[in-house]
Amino acid sequence: MELRSTRRIVTGHDANGKAVVLFDAPLQAKQRAAGGNGMTLLWVTDEFPVDISGTADRAQTQVGVPPRANGTIFRIVDFAPIPPNAPPVDHHQVLVSMGIDPATQGYGRHANTHRTKTIDYAIVLDGEIDMLLDDSEIHVKAGDVLVQQGTNHAWVNNGTKPCRIAFILIDAKMPPAWAQKWTP
Repeated sequence: MELRSTRRIVTGHDANGKAVVLFDAPLQAKQRAAGGNGMTLLWVTDEFPVDISGTADRAQTQVGVPPRANGTIFRIVDFAPIPPNAPPVDHHQVLVSMGIDPATQGYGRHANTHRTKTIDYAIVLDGEIDMLLDDSEIHVKAGDVLVQQGTNHAWVNNGTKPCRIAFILIDAKMPPAWAQKWTP
């Protein structure tokens, strides 16, 4: 899969309080594994309310999939199509590579199943993909938006073209339902 770049523009203030552009450049997607999904980290915050007085590039923050406590993450993910006869993946290793503690997870319907203690806003920019829930799935395509409230899910691209989704993840309170372990 070809890794795409995204032009990111970040505004802020100069020393006199004047509105200025702090960053304006393309960011190249990165892969965790050869042939895997591409990810472009656009911005990270670690506090709430957010400190908007800084000029540092917060996209340089090292994070996993979920944000830190009271934080947010803004990223674009390019989901590669799953090749026919793809070898199985290790669910535990997938979670660890995402920065997710496997002990916090529920029912694993698919090897990419995970949940984060976040509210996620997802905007499908290009392509189409299936979101698997515990016992159902929803097909989404370019132009669709999704609000995901800490649910157990997996993104599976059964198509032939990459699917590009913009995600905004915001730290949230642990839902009471997480105390229950659902099994099929």
